[in-house]
Amino acid sequence: MGRINELRLITRVAQMYYIERKRQADIAEHLHLSQATVSRMLKRAEAEGIVRTSVIPPAGTFSPLEDGLRARYGLPEAIVVDCSEDRDGAIMARIGEAAAHLVEATLSAGEVIGVSSWSQTIFKMVENIHPQKGTVAKYVVQTLGGMGDPSVQTHATQLTTRLARLTGAEPKLLPVQGLASSREAKLLMLSDPFVRETMELFSTITLAIVGIGAVEPSELLARSGNIFSTRELSDLAEAGAVGDISLRFFDRTGKTVKTPLDDRVIGLPLEDLSRVERVIALAGGQKKTEAIAGALKTGVIDVLVTDRFTAERLLEAPS
Repeated sequence: MGRINELRLITRVAQMYYIERKRQADIAEHLHLSQATVSRMLKRAEAEGIVRTSVIPPAGTFSPLEDGLRARYGLPEAIVVDCSEDRDGAIMARIGEAAAHLVEATLSAGEVIGVSSWSQTIFKMVENIHPQKGTVAKYVVQTLGGMGDPSVQTHATQLTTRLARLTGAEPKLLPVQGLASSREAKLLMLSDPFVRETMELFSTITLAIVGIGAVEPSELLARSGNIFSTRELSDLAEAGAVGDISLRFFDRTGKTVKTPLDDRVIGLPLEDLSRVERVIALAGGQKKTEAIAGALKTGVIDVLVTDRFTAERLLEAPS
């Protein structure tokens, strides 16, 4: 009968702690036990199955999908958002809201934030961030030059400067095109002291926020003055590219795809991105599913924020 008596006392300790919400010190005093004994009994209560922890996800959250993404893609964290319809506009809005909350909740003082400059979803995130008061970042660094027609590069500037203002940081802009017309033109642009100053900060980035693009340009990119020619898109497809992160392309296995385009990109390479402490990727939608799957296999992404429709497709996709 010794064991049942022991378990009875353990049960009483657990009842007082978990149900009656008493402090361990008060339980110890009431039952004439040492506080160390109370602590050991609470651990024993779990081991004996007397206390069992249940996590019940509320409606609108998708823990099984998040668990599946983490397990299948070796992803440290995944956030799957609810969305009423599988449509790009609605998806970007919901992802942006969730990403804004994530950044607000996890931003550290002195953070150096790198931000991919040409993403509607990231722009939605910035629209939903509240001005930070207690915790402020140090810099917001533009990690990819403006893309397309120079007249629309203001999009990249606005995104970077607005995020900097909201996080109390100093903006560091990359005042050049994301894709130079030639390798020689790129080298000339890199000689600019303002460009060099920003790119020298790439190695100090502690939080990178990126979008994931399909090889076929988005509607926004196409409207901006599409930077890719039909031949260049064909070359990428022939090389096996399925998507890009800041114009750095990869195939369905996550392997980097090198084409002549790569020598003309002015921005953060995937190798450098992989060394950033925390990389948050924002992406969703039918057209981007294959690209997202490939991006997750590059190993550079720490947190994926996506929608439930895309998450389901990612889990159903062939390995």
